[in-house]
Amino acid sequence: MTRPPVLPDPAPAVGARPGDRVRRWAAALAGAWLVSSCATYTDKTEAARAAVEVGNLGGGVKEINRYLKVRKSDDLPTKWKKDTALAVLERATILHAMGELELSKRDFQVADEQLVLLDVAGDTAGQIGKYIFSDDATKYKAPPSEKLALNAFNMLNYLALQDLSGARVEAKRFSVMREYLTNFKPGRAHAAFGSYVAGFVHERLGEYGPAMRYYDEALQERPFQGLRAPIQRLAAETPVRGERVKALLGEQGYAPVTGPSSQPVPTDTSTPPTEAAPVEPAPSDAPPPTATLAAPTPTRATLPALAGPPTEILVFVNLGRVPYKIPQRLPIGLAVGLAGTYITGDIRVLEHTAFKFVNYPKLVSADNDYTRGSVTIDGAAVPLELASNLEAEVAAEYEELLPKIIGAAITRMITRAIAAEGARAAGRQSEGAGALVGFLAAAVTEGALTAADKPDTRSWTMLPAQVYIARAAVTPGKHAVVGDVGGPGGRENRRYDVDVSSGGFVVLDITTLR
Repeated sequence: MTRPPVLPDPAPAVGARPGDRVRRWAAALAGAWLVSSCATYTDKTEAARAAVEVGNLGGGVKEINRYLKVRKSDDLPTKWKKDTALAVLERATILHAMGELELSKRDFQVADEQLVLLDVAGDTAGQIGKYIFSDDATKYKAPPSEKLALNAFNMLNYLALQDLSGARVEAKRFSVMREYLTNFKPGRAHAAFGSYVAGFVHERLGEYGPAMRYYDEALQERPFQGLRAPIQRLAAETPVRGERVKALLGEQGYAPVTGPSSQPVPTDTSTPPTEAAPVEPAPSDAPPPTATLAAPTPTRATLPALAGPPTEILVFVNLGRVPYKIPQRLPIGLAVGLAGTYITGDIRVLEHTAFKFVNYPKLVSADNDYTRGSVTIDGAAVPLELASNLEAEVAAEYEELLPKIIGAAITRMITRAIAAEGARAAGRQSEGAGALVGFLAAAVTEGALTAADKPDTRSWTMLPAQVYIARAAVTPGKHAVVGDVGGPGGRENRRYDVDVSSGGFVVLDITTLR
């Protein structure tokens, strides 16, 4: 319960004095102040994050199930409340990390159907700031970055399950959301790993034109040296060429991606997320032996038509979690400077307020344990490329909305101050200690509304921070794939024994959420 309470006007008793009415009003507000101090979404899901942070994924799912009021992960909620879809999305991510791909796929689909998009492109009057700041009594609206990442991660589920037709449907949903974001913010990164995965899906379906278009999208945001060989193969099968594909093929000088989309965006000055450092091989006692990898693809000039798809292994390594929101106080002077023109009302009324701060949802770092990784196939290192820095994308989206959020906070603060002034004026009209009664009534009024006015801290807190891709053509048969991740929180090693058919593929996913 976070809405400012609507209180009845206490009926005066027979023979009551004017001051008694003010005192009863103040007492009622004081009670409402206490009742309205409820936990935020961040508070309610803290136990799940705490379990995941120490690698207890099963414990994290258990806590989310408790939050959803279901007994096990096979169950879906019977009642969908304002933040149920978000909690199902959190569970889908943990299940994905656990390798429970069928359940994860179902949860992602259900969450996608239930989630409402927060329309950042259509906002012209600061309504988004009011929604994000106001309270969490309304149905959760997912920002575009979350909707885009949802479809991309569910594509991974389908791909790892060898369901190319299902992956194609997710690719279409991803494209719709990416186009929306690209039109709104054309110079900003938009989950490039989703474009990469969609390109691979269409390549495997034999739809080479769409595959080239998706790969070109991915190259607009990241250089992806690992796409050289696939694009050179596809160039013999389709005339489709985007600008980056042309550059990579040598029709223009291929230049790695630079510019705003490849730069980190700080969350705020106190807890800035940084661009992940290049993935370094995890330490080992001896250099890896030579693996049985396929020969590199020849250049376009000598490339014949495809005799069939290559035999490949793709490994996705997803590290950490994106920043999440907590309630935070901000001094009123700094808040006014940040809000700019997104303030409605006369700020001069704040000169008399006893509360010199505003509450807003601050984005804070998840303090992730793992920051590097490596992948080997049959003991030979395979390059691991950063595909998407979702941490930076979430932070950039937040920074874009921050002035509107602060403006909404100040507007609501002005409303509180006006209510307090009304209580103070009523107190002055009472007998005896009227000034004191007025002051107390004003303070209680403003305090009650301040306590009730909690910012909405809901967000996809389990979304991985960085996505890396390793891709290798291999000979048909059995292979040993080892993923190693490490960082300040320690080190983790995972081994997979796979058997890849001729012309087939295997997709492996290593998601740590730490």
